Amino acid sequence: MPLSFAPSGTATIPLHILAEDQLEAWLDTQPDATRNALTSQGFTGALGQTISLAGPDGAPALAVAGYGTVATRQRGRFHLAAAAPKLPEGNYHLVSDLDADALSAEALGWLFASYRFDRYRKQSPLLARLVAPQGIDAPRIEAQANGEALTRDLINTPANDMGPPDLEQAARDLAAQHGADITVITGDDLLTQNFPLIHTVGRAADRAPRLIDMRWGDAGPKLTLVGKGVCFDTGGLNLKPGASMALMKKDMGGAAAVLGLAHMIMATGATVQLRVLIPAVENAVAGNAFRPGDILTSRKGLTVEINNTDAEGRLVLADALAHADEDNPDQIISMATLTGAARVAVGPDLAPYFSDNPAFVTALETAAARVQDPVWRMPFHTPYEAMIEPGIADLDNAPKGGFAGCITAALFLRRFVTESAYAHFDIYGWQPTDAPARPKGGTGQATRALLAALPALLKS
Repeated sequence: MPLSFAPSGTATIPLHILAEDQLEAWLDTQPDATRNALTSQGFTGALGQTISLAGPDGAPALAVAGYGTVATRQRGRFHLAAAAPKLPEGNYHLVSDLDADALSAEALGWLFASYRFDRYRKQSPLLARLVAPQGIDAPRIEAQANGEALTRDLINTPANDMGPPDLEQAARDLAAQHGADITVITGDDLLTQNFPLIHTVGRAADRAPRLIDMRWGDAGPKLTLVGKGVCFDTGGLNLKPGASMALMKKDMGGAAAVLGLAHMIMATGATVQLRVLIPAVENAVAGNAFRPGDILTSRKGLTVEINNTDAEGRLVLADALAHADEDNPDQIISMATLTGAARVAVGPDLAPYFSDNPAFVTALETAAARVQDPVWRMPFHTPYEAMIEPGIADLDNAPKGGFAGCITAALFLRRFVTESAYAHFDIYGWQPTDAPARPKGGTGQATRALLAALPALLKS
C-alpha cells in the first residue's frame, strides 16, 4: 500500500510534542487531571516517552510525546517515528512549535514508520496515522516516502524473486506509472551493442544480464543516474565465504536507490531530463564465468585486468558510465553498494560520496543536513591513480595491498566519465538494526539529499 497521510478533515487526536524544557510551562496551561496523569506516570519530556490520555468516553483524547533535549536529539533522527507505534489507533495532528524543516522531517519519519515488508509474512500495520501538519509540502513528502519504500522493497526481496528479469520488471512498472520510456538490452545483444563488461560479468548466470535504460522528461538539465544492479554476488570464481554472501541480495542496492530517487523526481514533477541506467546481472559460478587474470576490453576501449572476480560491480558500472557519458548530460551520478571499505570507513548510516565540484558538495551537504539524510565526502585522490594501473592493462579491477579500497574503486569509475560532471556514491544500503523509521533491512541513502539539492546541483 502507498505510504500516505491520513485524510484531512477527519476527527483527530492532538499529539503534543514537548521538549524537556517546555514541559513545566505546558503543564501550567493544562487541567489538573492532565497534569496529575502525566506526573503520576513519570513523564519528563525525555526523548521517546509517549503517553496517551483517554477522555470521558474512554477513547483517546490527547497524547504527548517527549522531544528530549538538543543533545539527545542530535544522537538520532525521526524522533516521532519512535512515538508512533506506542500510540493507540486513530488519526493524529501535531501540536508543536517545530519549524517547517523539522516538521517535514518528523512527518516523513512517521510515514517511514508505517512501512512494512509483508511479501512473505503478514505484518501488523501501524495503527496511528498522521494528518499532514500545516506548512509542509505533503505531496512531496509522500513522494519521498514511497520512493524510499520502493528502494526498501527491492533490496529486501531475495534474489530468487529479484533477479535481473525482476529488476527489469520493477523498472518497467515505474516507467509505466510515470509515463517514462524504457528500453532493455539483454543477453548476447550486449555484445553486439558493445557492452562487453556487463555481458562478461553476467554470462555465467541462468538469468541473462541486461542493461536497463529509462528516460523521462523533455525539458531542463540532463541528469543521468547509474545504479549497480548486481542482483546476487557469489564473488564469482573468487568465491565469497558464506558469511560474506549472506547479505548479497542487497548488492543491487544502487539500482534500488536510483529507482527510488527516480520515483521522487518524477512524482514531484521536477524540470529535468532524467535518464536511469541499470546494468542488471548476477555474478555466478559456472564453466563460462570470467577468471582471475583475464584481461577484458570495456565499451570505452580501456582494458581491465581481473585480479579478483569479486570486484565485479565496478566492471558493469564502467560500461554503463561510458554509455552515459556519450550522451554528455549535465550531471552523472552513480550509486552502488561497491566496497566494504566504505562501510568500514563510515559505518552503515552515512552515505560516502565522491565529487570534485565544490558547488556540488556545498549544495548536497546543505540539503543533506536540512532533510536529515547524512552524507560524507570522500576524496578522488588523484595520486592513488597509480594503484589502479597494473602495467599489463590500462586498469586493475582489484588493486593488491588493501589500502584505500573505496577511493581506488571511485578512481576506477572516474576513468569512464570524461565529458560530463560526475559524482559517485558508495552506499551500504542496509540498516543492520531497528531504528526509528528505519527497520532492519534495505534502506535508501542520499536519495532525499539529492532530491532536495537537485535544483542547485544542476546549476553547479
